[in-house]
Amino acid sequence: MNQLEKIGWKEYEQTNIKEESLARVITVQKNSFRLSDGNMEWIAHLSGKFLNEAASSVNFPTVGDWVQVQKLLDEKKAVIQEVLPRKSQFVRKVAGQKTEAQIVAANIDTVFIVNSLNHDLNMRRIERYILAAYESGASPVVVLTKRDECSEDEVSKAVLQVEEVAIGVPVIAMSSLTGEGITDLLEYLPIGRTAALLGSSGVGKSTLVNTLMEQKVQVTKDVREADSKGRHTTTHREMFVLPNGGLIIDTPGMRELQLWEGESAIDTTFQDVEQFAALCRFNDCSHDTEPGCRVKEAIEIGELTQERFLSYLKLQRELAYEKRKQDQRAQLEEKNKWKKISKGLKKKYKN
Repeated sequence: MNQLEKIGWKEYEQTNIKEESLARVITVQKNSFRLSDGNMEWIAHLSGKFLNEAASSVNFPTVGDWVQVQKLLDEKKAVIQEVLPRKSQFVRKVAGQKTEAQIVAANIDTVFIVNSLNHDLNMRRIERYILAAYESGASPVVVLTKRDECSEDEVSKAVLQVEEVAIGVPVIAMSSLTGEGITDLLEYLPIGRTAALLGSSGVGKSTLVNTLMEQKVQVTKDVREADSKGRHTTTHREMFVLPNGGLIIDTPGMRELQLWEGESAIDTTFQDVEQFAALCRFNDCSHDTEPGCRVKEAIEIGELTQERFLSYLKLQRELAYEKRKQDQRAQLEEKNKWKKISKGLKKKYKN
C-alpha cells in the first residue's frame, strides 16, 4: 500500500496527474487548508489562477477533497492548483436566507447520522439526513449514541422507531463510555474507507472520534440535562486516520439541516410511501380526496403513519421551493453576466 492509499486513494481514481503532486484536504479553516499526502502534512493556500477561475463556493476545496498541489518543500507549504472531481459530496444550503450551497464533506463512502438516545432523538430530522446522505452518493448509517444512559427496553424501542423511517439503513446503538456497538460501527470503516459524522451539537460526535482514535483529539463538553442540548465544541471540519486504517471526518453540530437537493433520493428515502402511492387507482393521485387512494387507506389501517406521510409531503415542497430559488438565481446570474459582456463590448467599440 502506498502513502496515498493510506488516506483513501483508490486505484480506480488514478488519473494522468502525477501522484507526487496529489494530497487530500484534512482541515479547512477559513482561507487556510491543511493537507496530507499520506507521508507528511502541509499548510496550503489557493493559487491565484484557482481563485480567478472558481465559479462558486462549491468549487472550493472542502474536507475529503483530493487536490493537485505545488509543494514548497523548504517551507512545508503547498499551493492548491486544482480540485479533482468528487465521487461523492454531502451538500446543504447555507444557513439564513442566502440561496447558496455548502459542501460539508467530499469523497466519503459512509455518512454516520448521529443522534443520541435522549431528548435529541427526532425521526423527522433523521429522515432529512438520510435524504441528504443518499443524494450525496454515500451510504447512510444511523448511529444512536449514549446507550449507557438508557435501559435495554428503551434502546430496543428507539431502534424500532428509527428502523420504521430508516428503511434499509443500518442502525447502530452504541456507547462511547462502555464501548458497546463500537465493533459494529468499525465494520463500516475498514482501511482506506472514509466516513463523515453528521448531526446536532451534543450528540457525542467528538466523544466518538476520541473513542475511535483511542486518544483525546477533540474537545468535548457536557450537555444540558433539561433538554439534552449541547454547545458547539467542534468549530471546524477535520479528518482523522484511525488506528485500524479507516478515516473519519468530524463536523460541527448543525442546528438545522437545510436541504439543497434531494429530488432523486426522495423515492429511496420514502420507499414505503412510494410503494403505496404506486398502488393508487389514479396515476396522478394527490392522496387527498380521490377514490381508490392506497396511501389514505394505508394511513387509516395503520400501515403508514400520518406523520411519516406529512414529512414526505413537506420535504417534497421544500425541495421544489429550493429548486425554484436556485433557478431564479441562475437566471439572474446569467443575465448579469451578459449585461457585463455587453457593457464591455460597447465600451470597446466606442473607444
